Amino acid sequence: MKTATVRDLRTKFPVLARWMDNGEPIEITRRGRVIARLTPAADEKAGKAEKPDMMKQLREIYGDYVMPEKEAKAILDYNKGKW
Repeated sequence: MKTATVRDLRTKFPVLARWMDNGEPIEITRRGRVIARLTPAADEKAGKAEKPDMMKQLREIYGDYVMPEKEAKAILDYNKGKW
């Protein structure tokens, strides 16, 4: 584990950021005492859920249904001016 002072954190942050990018945790010290530990963030991809396929879900619900033009126009006309 690497060590840096509070002053290093303020003045040499790009160096410390590179250490963390390389997976290295850092202990932050003030007056010789450890006051904090910086650890690299977990891989974002590991925690992200897969986005649902909304078009697939809509096709499963409505199939090949296409709204008639007259009905679509009525909805659009109803909503005019309300946005």
